[in-house]
Amino acid sequence: MSKVDTAWLRMDSASNLMMILGVWTLRPGIRWGALCRRVEERLLPYDRFRQRVEEHAGAPRWVDHDVDIAQHVVREKLARTKGGAQVALQQRIGELAMQPLDPGRPLWQIHLVENYEGGSALIFRIHHCIADGIALIRVTLSLVDGGEPPPANRAHGGGNEAPEWLSETLFKPFAGLVLRMFEAAGDGAARSLALLQQPTRGVKGSLDLAHDAWQLVADAAALLLMPDDSPTRLKGRPAGSKRVAWCPPLPLAEVKAIGKALNCSINDVLLSCVAGAIAQYLKSQGDDVAGVEMRAMVPVNLRPPAQSQALGNHFGLAPLVLPVGVENPIERVYAVRQRMDALKGSSQPLLAFAVLALAGLLIKPAQDAIMDLFRSKTTAVMTNVPGPNGQLAFLGSAIEQIMFWVPQSGDIGLGVSILSYGGKVQFGVMADTQLCPDPQAIIEHFAPEFAKLSLVTLMLPWGEEG
Repeated sequence: MSKVDTAWLRMDSASNLMMILGVWTLRPGIRWGALCRRVEERLLPYDRFRQRVEEHAGAPRWVDHDVDIAQHVVREKLARTKGGAQVALQQRIGELAMQPLDPGRPLWQIHLVENYEGGSALIFRIHHCIADGIALIRVTLSLVDGGEPPPANRAHGGGNEAPEWLSETLFKPFAGLVLRMFEAAGDGAARSLALLQQPTRGVKGSLDLAHDAWQLVADAAALLLMPDDSPTRLKGRPAGSKRVAWCPPLPLAEVKAIGKALNCSINDVLLSCVAGAIAQYLKSQGDDVAGVEMRAMVPVNLRPPAQSQALGNHFGLAPLVLPVGVENPIERVYAVRQRMDALKGSSQPLLAFAVLALAGLLIKPAQDAIMDLFRSKTTAVMTNVPGPNGQLAFLGSAIEQIMFWVPQSGDIGLGVSILSYGGKVQFGVMADTQLCPDPQAIIEHFAPEFAKLSLVTLMLPWGEEG
């Protein structure tokens, strides 16, 4: 097992399990036997789904395991609740978020609710040590009708190619900087002669080197010296019970139109609405949000295109401070854009990945101590994953809705997930009940915040320059 995947394996705690959860809602319903056959045909060719984790000389490794499909694809019957089927499904997902996977088996499970609102629902639970969200979206989409089955050369995701990937993504950028430093400190006469021959190039090379070195030092200092974000009721010690919620999807075309009108990205628009929804929730609880800023760790995909199908964890983390206390929706979206732009040229995601790799080399107490430096200054984990544009089918049934939630670690009690699918975009929240007893109360403010941003955008003065 790679060192980064080892870090994710050991990050499980009593208050947060490192599982990625997802749900599909299907219409009409599907049957358990057909689901088992599809999983055997499409999922088990990935050997990570046929392997359990075994400790060997203090280090975890993948070991082949005979999969009993009935232990991994299980039936669920939802409890009756006042709020109806969706509330019951949300409650069950929250329960499963804190139910550990069997360590004696491969670390995944699929739960089938055969009768859900005239169709069925599928709940996916996959440990983060198997793969990150980008990879798992690709894997789960291989299950759909017409999905491309995984060929043999994709089954080993995260295996033999991992050292090469690490070299390309992590070590070569740093090694290149160090090499250029040595070259710059080389023979003075030779450098002087080179400068006489190409003076402009010499000055430019020195400036580029200084910029790269300064950027690396500045980014490392920014990570290590992050100030605490604002204290709110969403930040504290979690109790270890979870609730999830999601909202009806928004038309993606409308989000794109607002972004184009304001010269902002789709991400800027959506994250601004997330900040606004959190602000409205805090105000509904009687809290003052003036000047409140909330730090969210945002995953950044680092996998090269050649490794787009590989499993394992190939991402870094960027600390984004959400301007929760900014009331004006236009001002808020531009504040988000400015902060996102500042992160785009940063090496912080790569440095965060290096920290994870280092943590995976250490014993768990040392790993926890390193990770707590980051987690103590963070309120939420927030991720945005692009899904397929078209409508998908599974076993002949339409996949009406797709949602997922990423795990939180340490004392982080809030997770925010954004997923686009079928021309729509959806917003979901997972929260610890000690810190946020009813995450649906946050969700309910998301669409109104988008409507407010849309309305104010339409009211702006337009002209040729605009």
